[in-house]
Amino acid sequence: MDMFGSLLVSLPVANMMDAFLDSTLPGKAIVLILWFGSAGAWTIMVTKGWQLNLATQATYTFLEAFRTERTPTALFTKREEYPGTPLNTIYKAGCNALGSELQAHGIDPDDLLMGDMTSEEHRRLSLNQLETLRTVVDRNVADEALSLESQMGGLATAVSAAPFLGLLGTVWGVMDAFAGMAESGSAALSAVAPGISGALLTTIVGLLVALPSMIGYNLLSAKIRHISVQMDNFSQEFISEIQNTYVIEV
Repeated sequence: MDMFGSLLVSLPVANMMDAFLDSTLPGKAIVLILWFGSAGAWTIMVTKGWQLNLATQATYTFLEAFRTERTPTALFTKREEYPGTPLNTIYKAGCNALGSELQAHGIDPDDLLMGDMTSEEHRRLSLNQLETLRTVVDRNVADEALSLESQMGGLATAVSAAPFLGLLGTVWGVMDAFAGMAESGSAALSAVAPGISGALLTTIVGLLVALPSMIGYNLLSAKIRHISVQMDNFSQEFISEIQNTYVIEV
């Protein structure tokens, strides 16, 4: 029991609360700003992490289904949906663009939903039309990449701004502490220790915000890069399959 009590006494929570109460009004304001910033950073990390985990799992499922089909439009033909993965959006946009290009040759785009698309009648895309299709796919890849990176700027701001905001509070608090010592005419450490303690609290809180945010940012960025590479690879694979199936070079 004595050991447990000693452990509780050694925890910094109570000391941090005392330091917060001893800090000046600007110091308290900065601590509260950092606290709200920490809540926002954790919200981004949790929601973005959940989104990326779902996207990763759905992407593997989609790629497995796509690569087991004989024709590149088979999943579109079956109207299968794979929510959560950006590849599903890219794929549907590509298939819709393919239907539009086929329509330019008088072929009903609804024929994409019928039977074998490898017949000579349907192998009617020119190389220029293939480049148009590639542009549509690449544009959707870029849009999905931007969607994956949404809110990451806020997390990066927490990583870079929190330590400096904490340092600002510390410098401000120390300046106020020494100014108070000059006004009181006392050079005793006991006169400035509470103020300095409160000032240093902002640096501690700033680091407590920045460190988890930095780790979360790096982990999330790695997942985003992984999915982005999968999107680029899929776009090239999809265009290659479309070229092999629908393009006749003359």
